[in-house]
Amino acid sequence: MFVHLTAEKNVKAILRNGLSRLRRAGAVPSGIFAMPVTRSFCVSHQWLRELKRRGLGPIAGIYFRVPDDETVWVGHYNQPHQRMTAAEAVGLIASQPSPEGYQVIVPRKIARSEVHRFRTLPQVIGWRYQPGSHGSRPCPCPVCLKGNFGARRIRQKFD
Repeated sequence: MFVHLTAEKNVKAILRNGLSRLRRAGAVPSGIFAMPVTRSFCVSHQWLRELKRRGLGPIAGIYFRVPDDETVWVGHYNQPHQRMTAAEAVGLIASQPSPEGYQVIVPRKIARSEVHRFRTLPQVIGWRYQPGSHGSRPCPCPVCLKGNFGARRIRQKFD
């Protein structure tokens, strides 16, 4: 079982049509970004606050199943991803001492029949900026703070 985080406004279309494959450029493979559902609710939904920063509105979780032997991409968000089976990807993430920042990419469309359910989520789960950044000072440069709430106050504080 995996969870894909999306804006709540997209839920009806996803339940009707499934999850479409995303097009991505660069080093990250294209596909559906997801996390395995683990015993830790926070680890499974760790990307919520970072996605919320992009102004998508309330975020919902779309839960779907992928066969254990299906090939997926897995890795830390700022490192090269590895190709392995879905079961191996779940094991890799579960074995990490700090699984924050990991992601699984399913390189195909998720059919409507594979979607198990959706759930509205508490909007305060996960990390912002980068994993482990809680308690560290934000970068005051205009590029890092562009469009963020409270950016002027942060720049004034560090100037």
